[in-house]
Amino acid sequence: MKKSLVLAEKPSVAKEIARVLNCGMKNKGFMEGPQFVVTWALGHLVTLAEPEDYDQKYKNWVLEDLPMLPANMKLKVIRQTSHQFQVVRNLMKREDLKELVIATDAGREGELVARWIMAAAHWKKPFKRLWISSQTDAAIREGFASLKPGSSYNNLFDAAVCRAEADWLIGLNVTRALTCKFNAQLTAGRVQTPTLAMIVNREEEIKQFIPVDYWTVRADFGDFFGDWRDKKGNSRIFDYTIAEALAAKLQGHQGIIENIQTESKSEPPPLAYDLTELQRDANKRYGFSAQKTLSVLQDLYEQHKLVTYPRTDSRYITSDMVPTLPARLKSIAVPPYAGFVKPLLLKPVTTSKRFVDDSKVSDHHAIIPTGEPLRLASLNAEERNLYDLIARRFIAVLYPPCRYDQTTLITAVNGEKFYSRGRVVKDKGWRSVTSKTDEKDTLNDEALPEQVLTKFKKGAPKQVKGIKINKAKTKPPARYNEATLLTAMESPGKFIEDEELRETMKGCGLGTPATRAEIIEKLLYNNYIERQGKELTPTSKGIQLIKLVSPALKSPQLTAQWEQRLSNIARGEGSKTEFIADIRSNALELVKSIAADTASYKADNISKTKCPVCGKYMLLVKGKRGGMLVCQDRACGHRQPESDGFGFQASKNESRMNQKLIARYSDQSSVGNNLGELLKAALEKESDV
Repeated sequence: MKKSLVLAEKPSVAKEIARVLNCGMKNKGFMEGPQFVVTWALGHLVTLAEPEDYDQKYKNWVLEDLPMLPANMKLKVIRQTSHQFQVVRNLMKREDLKELVIATDAGREGELVARWIMAAAHWKKPFKRLWISSQTDAAIREGFASLKPGSSYNNLFDAAVCRAEADWLIGLNVTRALTCKFNAQLTAGRVQTPTLAMIVNREEEIKQFIPVDYWTVRADFGDFFGDWRDKKGNSRIFDYTIAEALAAKLQGHQGIIENIQTESKSEPPPLAYDLTELQRDANKRYGFSAQKTLSVLQDLYEQHKLVTYPRTDSRYITSDMVPTLPARLKSIAVPPYAGFVKPLLLKPVTTSKRFVDDSKVSDHHAIIPTGEPLRLASLNAEERNLYDLIARRFIAVLYPPCRYDQTTLITAVNGEKFYSRGRVVKDKGWRSVTSKTDEKDTLNDEALPEQVLTKFKKGAPKQVKGIKINKAKTKPPARYNEATLLTAMESPGKFIEDEELRETMKGCGLGTPATRAEIIEKLLYNNYIERQGKELTPTSKGIQLIKLVSPALKSPQLTAQWEQRLSNIARGEGSKTEFIADIRSNALELVKSIAADTASYKADNISKTKCPVCGKYMLLVKGKRGGMLVCQDRACGHRQPESDGFGFQASKNESRMNQKLIARYSDQSSVGNNLGELLKAALEKESDV
């Protein structure tokens, strides 16, 4: 009987699949059973070829050789993981294997991992697709019982190829052009550059901001207080003499309650989590970086099997999942969630369009618990914190709205009006599940403060017991932190001045939920931005880079449009050929603009040590293994440890390899977790990025 070959993306996932499929025979690089052979990739095993694989002249970085626009993009096996590729290729040659089951991550990049391996290994037999949203045994069994035709995901593969080729064509060409033109190691890419531009522009706004003093006036009426507002509803007074005169006009006078308005309000529960929203909340609550959240979430998904697929952009579930909700609730009915879950299980679980909407689920639904029994003791502190966010949000979505009566008083004194607001909660609803921090997060600095308002009558007199003038300053826009930067990357339309175009940009973003964390880390690693507490600030290198790159490349408008076109291709609604043609045209124009630039770049990390080879002052670069001194002249290539007075001469091969690593790492958001780490480690080893 012929067997099926199963290709997973990681060894850990392959191990779980093999166990469920009864593949107990362990071999080097694969596991085998009576019906299946299970093997794995290590992230990407195959990638796009390097420039010098097309023409040897590209071994040397020369501005006049750009742009590099190969007629047909080639693939090559990644050297660092070639041993595992050989295992997979040899398995694909076995005569007793009838078909391949793609079991890589169920998303765009997972599809690319498998299809490129298949292409490089010349797989010609039939193939199917395992498409699951959780790693539980039940989900794996159900997935294998309903495998999809591999061809059903051809559009997704096309979108993945377009993304990879676009990053190659834009990232490598622009990176080489910048590096050659300004004789400095500068990188750029279609996602990282507009993201950096937002941070740099925000810093410029802050530097140009001039704070202005203003004053507010509050009246004490004994059993409540009121805040002054003018006829337009403004509370700020920008002239102290006016505030002082207002206070004198009101002090000790009697007012009257002019209006009382009580409204019954209903606050619906929040939407379930997608990856970006979870990264935002984890950053605000626990200070997690976006990459940290994704890493911990991946463990909750793969190792503990407690949550569904992490890399999702949907905050809804599909209607066919509704019958599974009671089981998912029962699985988390342990302290501290048991008290919240119990009321939901006493009656049939009810849902609404705020949670169940088939039209708003594409590849994957929202991040929710899987139904795997919860054992909190098996989780570390970070995993417990992140799981707590997911569990509480899942429960909250199924709770009724928070209902309250909101009372607004308007008290008139000598023709001036003071506003007071109070709230009486009738039913906490979903807010009983969330923490006090959640409530604090929703407060608006400009909103009227809440206070306890007892029963008052319209027309009742109120004596002014005291007047207080409070001084404040206007504030500049806040620097980005990871939470607010993720929001800006998700919705860059607000940075576009053209109103009509801004409207069409709704739903377009910089990168995808799966790649935004990597982009932020890349900007940090390349020393374009740095963390200052929770804030992200641009470095001199980052600020200079944004001044050097073409306006088109740093515009979120163009990049988000590209991302929208990729989404259309994945849905079968866009043309792969037209997209790549436009990218090639963009690459050509970007290189031309850099070549014609008359600006200059000045490194801000120049040391006092001269290069022993060419005599130029060297750059001090920090690495994990300490500081390195690197000649600022890229053509020289000399580098030495900071403490090494003698130094050593880098070989030409080392310099070329370093340039290749820089270029490949410039904006390759397709890099899998494993390969990304390999490249990052290699770059750190080189120490001069």
